[in-house]
Amino acid sequence: MITPSRALFYLCVSFIVGIAMQSMSNIPHALLWGFLLLGVGCIAVSFFTAHRKKETAVIGFCLLFLVLGITRLQITQLEIANDPLAALNDSAEKLTFQGHIIDNPDVRDTSQKIKVKIDKTNSIVLITTGIYPTYHYLDAVSITGKLKTPFVTEDFNYKNYLMKDGVYSVMDYPKVAVASLQKHYTATSFIYENILRFKATLQHAIFIYFAPPHSSILEGIILGGTSGMSEEVKAKFSATGLTHLTAISGSNIVILSNILMVCLLFFGLWRGQAFYGSVFFIWIYIVIAGFPASGIRAAIMGSIFLLAQKLGRQNTSSRVLVLAGAIMLLQNPLSLFYDVGFQLSFLASMGIICAKPIIDTLLAFAKTAKLRFLFDVFSITMAAQFFTVPIIAYYFKNISLVTPITNMLIIPIVDWIMIFGFLAAFLGIFSYMLGFLFFLPTQLLLLYFTKVMDIFYHPWAVITLQHLSGMWLAGYYLLLAAFMWWLGKKLKPDFLN
Repeated sequence: MITPSRALFYLCVSFIVGIAMQSMSNIPHALLWGFLLLGVGCIAVSFFTAHRKKETAVIGFCLLFLVLGITRLQITQLEIANDPLAALNDSAEKLTFQGHIIDNPDVRDTSQKIKVKIDKTNSIVLITTGIYPTYHYLDAVSITGKLKTPFVTEDFNYKNYLMKDGVYSVMDYPKVAVASLQKHYTATSFIYENILRFKATLQHAIFIYFAPPHSSILEGIILGGTSGMSEEVKAKFSATGLTHLTAISGSNIVILSNILMVCLLFFGLWRGQAFYGSVFFIWIYIVIAGFPASGIRAAIMGSIFLLAQKLGRQNTSSRVLVLAGAIMLLQNPLSLFYDVGFQLSFLASMGIICAKPIIDTLLAFAKTAKLRFLFDVFSITMAAQFFTVPIIAYYFKNISLVTPITNMLIIPIVDWIMIFGFLAAFLGIFSYMLGFLFFLPTQLLLLYFTKVMDIFYHPWAVITLQHLSGMWLAGYYLLLAAFMWWLGKKLKPDFLN
C-alpha cells in the first residue's frame, strides 16, 4: 500500500534521479518529451481504472518529477553557458571591471582569495592577490587583469568546485584599486558585516590566549578552515582522519549535533528539550563561523536530521532526510555531484539513521546503563564512517586506517572544546580573568587532542589510493545497501517479519 509519505518519498527520489541523469549525460529533448507524455498518460489512465489506481498515478507523477529534475539542472547549465563574464574567459587582453567584495577575504600564507561581484552583470569572479593591502567585505573595487576558466586536472576539478557556488571565472594577481570607501548597506549586509567583525575579534582573542598549534586547532574547530595551521599540523589531521573536524560542512555538524543530543539526553533532558538545544547550538555555531554557504547547507541537513530523529521511526526519518535533500537540490542542483560537503552531510545522516540501530542491536549484549553514553558515541561514529569514508577516499585519494579509533577518542570531547574554547575567547574580549576561567579546561582538552594525534600519526596509518573510479564508488554503496537490508531483516524480531 502506498501511503502519502511513501509517495512523497518516491517523488523526491525521482527528482534526484533526474538531476543525476542530466549530470552524467545531457538528456535529449526527445527523450524528455517521451518521459513527460508517458507520465501524463499514466496519470490519465489512473482516472479510468480501478486496478492499482494509486500505483499508476504515483508512477505517472514520478515520471513528471524525473522530468522536473532533468529540467532544473538544464536551466542551471543554460545560465552558466550564458554567463556574460564566463564568455570573456581566456581572452588575451586585460579587462577592467568594477564590483564589490561579497565575502570576507580568504587569507592564506602568501596570498588571499577574494570574491568580487561585478556591478553590471552580477557575475562573480574569484581573484587571487597578495596578502597586502587588506580588503574587507563590501569594499567597492576596480580590478584589471585576465579572466581565466578555473583549471581542471586529473586529480582535482577546480572548475566544478567553484561552479557550485556560482563562480565561473578567476583572475590571478590583477591590479586592484579600492574605488570607494563608502559602503552601500542593506539590512542583510549590515548584519553580515557585524557577524564577520565579531568573527575576526574572536579569532584575535583565540590567538592571544592560546599558543600554536593549539590556537590554530581551536580556530579550525570553532570557526572552520585550516589556513592558520602549519603544514605539519595539517598532515597530522589528514593522517589521523580528523580533517572533517575543521570543516563547517559535511559529516562534522551531523555527527557533532547527534553527539550533543546524546549528551543532553545523558544529563537528563527530555528528547524534545535535547532536540531544541541541539538545533540552537548548530545555528549559533554557524552564526559564529560567519554564515559560510557550506555551513548553512550542513546546518539545514543537521537540523532536518535531528527532526527526523525526534520523529523516532527509521522509515520516517530517512524519508524526511530525502525530502530535505531534494529541497536543497531544487535550490542548487549542482550540489549533487560537485558539493562534497552536501554529499558527506547526507551520507553521514543516512548512515546514522540506517546503520546506528543495527550497530546498537549488535552491541546490545555489552551495553549497560553506565556505559550507554560511550556505546552511543561509538555507534554514531561508526555508522557515519561506514557511509562517508568511501567518498573521502574517492575525492582526497587517501584513507586513514586509524580513523575509527581517533574519531572514537576525539569526537566525544569536540563539543566541549567548542563550548569552553568559545567562552574563553568571548569572555576574554571583555576580561582577561573571565577568559582564563575557561582557558584551563580548554587547554587540557587540546593537550589531549594533540596527544592522540601524535600517538597515531605514522606513515603506515595512511594508504594512498589512485585512480578510483566512480564505478567503484557506486559498487560499494550498492553492496552496502544490500548488506544493510539483509542484516536488518536478520536482526528484526520474527513477529515483525
